[in-house]
Amino acid sequence: MLQCFHLLLLEPAKTMAGKMKALNSKAKKKPEVLEDDQQLVAELAKDLGRVCQSSSVLEHIWKQDDIWPSTLCRVFILEWASMLETKRRPMQTDGWPGNLDRRRWDPDNQLDLQKAKLDLLDWVKDWRTQPEQSVLPGKGVAKVLEDLRLAWRWGQVPNLLNAMEMVMWTLMLESPEKETVPQLWLAWKQRTDFGAISYIPRPVWDWITKAAVEVTLNKDTANPDLHISGDDKKMRVGLERKDVLNHRRRFDGWWCAVGSEGFGAGRRYWEVQVGERDWRLGVAKESALRKGFKSLNTGTGYLTLRLERGTELKALTVPFTALPPGLIPQKVGVYLDYDAGQLSFYDADTHVHIYTYNERFCEKLFPLFGTVEVANDLVIRTPEVEAQCLCATSCLWA
Repeated sequence: MLQCFHLLLLEPAKTMAGKMKALNSKAKKKPEVLEDDQQLVAELAKDLGRVCQSSSVLEHIWKQDDIWPSTLCRVFILEWASMLETKRRPMQTDGWPGNLDRRRWDPDNQLDLQKAKLDLLDWVKDWRTQPEQSVLPGKGVAKVLEDLRLAWRWGQVPNLLNAMEMVMWTLMLESPEKETVPQLWLAWKQRTDFGAISYIPRPVWDWITKAAVEVTLNKDTANPDLHISGDDKKMRVGLERKDVLNHRRRFDGWWCAVGSEGFGAGRRYWEVQVGERDWRLGVAKESALRKGFKSLNTGTGYLTLRLERGTELKALTVPFTALPPGLIPQKVGVYLDYDAGQLSFYDADTHVHIYTYNERFCEKLFPLFGTVEVANDLVIRTPEVEAQCLCATSCLWA
């Protein structure tokens, strides 16, 4: 998609406009009559868009340009009714509602669904009495909404569910720090199963990458079979095993190494070029054992992703969590929010969320790297340098 985007930049304006029109015309054919659940979502979008400034993106929902599948509408209704219930409880210290009721609803359970609809309708009654454009969402939310509109038009997101969420959060929070809403939304999305996040909006992505740090490999922890480059940024499996001191911090089984610095607070972000073969990335707890061939999973002090046989992407939970093949990246963004207890993985080229570990951290975490490559390096990239390459298109996402 990004390559296509660059090609379109070189075409005459009329040609580009024609292509945009053609893309928009590919939207699903509008049904003659919406189902009840779809109609409720459309009406909700219209009511929310009326009172919240910068939320014109929602008109694509109530004008039926973006029609969600009925099952998605039902899950959305059930989950947000639960969110309204948490709103009636004491708020967390960050101003964000508490965890959702984790019971798994059956979207076809009419009793649950009917109660949820009544709760939503009762909530929206209050907003129908508010003046038009009476709620200012803040610049951060406005930028995210516009970015989601563009991403939807270009087919990077299947629907505008996240835009609807962003507006609803803005209306639900009584006195939020408006500019922090997108960041709070990201943390919430990554600690719940609801509406699995995919594309990360550009303003949120920029905030993540502002936490970029320089990460280097610690040669003293590397498996003796690994070859580490002079700048401590690249590693591959060497042709000869090195004769090195085999102390407790060194891996002697798996072909792994950790970073030179461990993190015990704050936000950190780094990127790794992994290629197409087997690799593992994540963090190792300071207390994690590094000897032998025990699985490097949550049970042994590791929070990692692993690609096996070039086709099987897994989060090494216990038991492991299989991830869709379509999420396999070539450049991985790793984002650690230590204080929030989150370690997240993204496709750094497409800004797509892959997986998040949620855990309360209580010891230092060291970036972990593993590879089986003999011919190609696993490379730690510097995000700031990569970001400069995007300046040509940044104006289109402002």
